[in-house]
Amino acid sequence: MATETSLGMDLDDPVTQHMRTECARLPVHLTAAEALAAIRENPPAGRVVYFYVVDEEDRLLGVVPTRRLLMSALDRKVGEMMIHPATCIPSTATVFDACEFFILYRLLAFPVVDAENRLLGVVDVELYTDELADLDRREASDDLFQLIGVKLQASQQESSFAGFQNRFPWLIANIAGGIMAAVLSGFFQAELEKVVALALFIPVVLALAESVSIQSVSLSLQRLHGRQPTLEAIFRKLQVEGGTGLFLGIASAACIAATAMVWLGQWKVALCLFGGISGGVTFAAVIGALIPNVLRYLQREPQVASGPIALAATDMMTLTMYFLLARWLFA
Repeated sequence: MATETSLGMDLDDPVTQHMRTECARLPVHLTAAEALAAIRENPPAGRVVYFYVVDEEDRLLGVVPTRRLLMSALDRKVGEMMIHPATCIPSTATVFDACEFFILYRLLAFPVVDAENRLLGVVDVELYTDELADLDRREASDDLFQLIGVKLQASQQESSFAGFQNRFPWLIANIAGGIMAAVLSGFFQAELEKVVALALFIPVVLALAESVSIQSVSLSLQRLHGRQPTLEAIFRKLQVEGGTGLFLGIASAACIAATAMVWLGQWKVALCLFGGISGGVTFAAVIGALIPNVLRYLQREPQVASGPIALAATDMMTLTMYFLLARWLFA
């Protein structure tokens, strides 16, 4: 998805389109005195935060902060005072990648280098502050709507029928999920009639799983902005999210099962709740992370489709595990 800011910057833009090509270079062989003299003779354009140390072929070797250069002994070599290796942004990076560098490393500027480590330019934080604030507002609103199957632009339609056309198709996933949930309940009607308490806890079992599923979808969408996932990255993410879901499921299930035990005094109901919630929440975390990543990997838009599909799949699997465990326990 290409996200554009109010100033026309696209998160998928190559960072090279927004860098400054004029940056403060210092040859590695200079002393501090020679470097200061060269700077006075040819003042660098714009605000200078860091000086970039390069070799004869303009390959980046390190970075010298302005304060360090000014405070160093005049006979000290630039190569001795530089910070090495320098944190660089590759020329293949996008604007989104550059924003992540500012957030992660909290520096005021980053050099941009090519595949051979030649210095191409500098990305300055001032170029991004206004855009980041605007993106934060836009994306937070857009993702909130898209998780429930609505695009923010579509939600602002003045025509009632146009709004219906844009919003109804993705509700079909929820309708299908609800119908299948009713069918599932019919298959396990004997268990529900035998132990009415099982039906009492269905809302909380589904609510916990759905909440975790939407959390996983939301986190995955945030990480996918401007990125194309690999199969290895997807598998690794599913492992982490599955572990997180398991911990969340056990903690939530323990609370609900303890409540059921104190309230009803039926250990089989408590065990059924513990197993159903633990399994349902674990599956919800995995499916919530899987669907956005798979859709993006297949070159499809994950923002609108992920939420409804994840919720429907979560409801189906959670109820199936809950009812199967009940059938086994109360056989």
